[in-house]
Amino acid sequence: MHYHNYEDLIRNNKEWASERLQTDALYFDKLSEGQKPPFLFIGCSDSRMPLNNFTKTEPGELFIHRNVANQVSLTDMNLLAVLEYAVDVLEVKHIVVCGHYRCGGVAAAYSGTATGVVGNWVNPIREIYLNNRAEIDALPSEDDRINKLAELNVIAQVKNICISSVMHSAHQKGKYPQVHGWVLDIQCGQIKDIELPLAEWQSKGLIPA
Repeated sequence: MHYHNYEDLIRNNKEWASERLQTDALYFDKLSEGQKPPFLFIGCSDSRMPLNNFTKTEPGELFIHRNVANQVSLTDMNLLAVLEYAVDVLEVKHIVVCGHYRCGGVAAAYSGTATGVVGNWVNPIREIYLNNRAEIDALPSEDDRINKLAELNVIAQVKNICISSVMHSAHQKGKYPQVHGWVLDIQCGQIKDIELPLAEWQSKGLIPA
């Protein structure tokens, strides 16, 4: 279904709410009682990334923060507030950083063409590329290189989660969530669970052993 007009959004919302009530008359009563999601999801703002669809989750199951190219900046008060609330109040069990292939922010960082505020925002990804240039440039196509950078970006952002003061405090309290890195392949709709260097991070004291 494609939305062409603002009114389409309102009309479809009414249809969706009506359909929910036909299935479960108490659906919204239960939803309004509060939230206890097991997952914090940090993803890209890309309009093709509706994670509730891709993971078949319902309202109340994912606590979500999204920004351009799924960055975890430890100076971003918005991100830190979401992380702290998810860990300390909601007590989520899992934190997922999810990027995607064919990401415009990653592509701009790779090419060095991003300007203005966006250029500043994706500069950490540009640094990831420059620090791993030999490995990335050895790949056969530009799509492969950008997609590899998307994976490395996810790993870097999960690492930033791990070294945050929020997670350090959670470890001290014995409430340390599991961390995960995903990349969504938009061409097929499949999620790739990225292998994280957890043993290396543990040996360096970044995460608890």
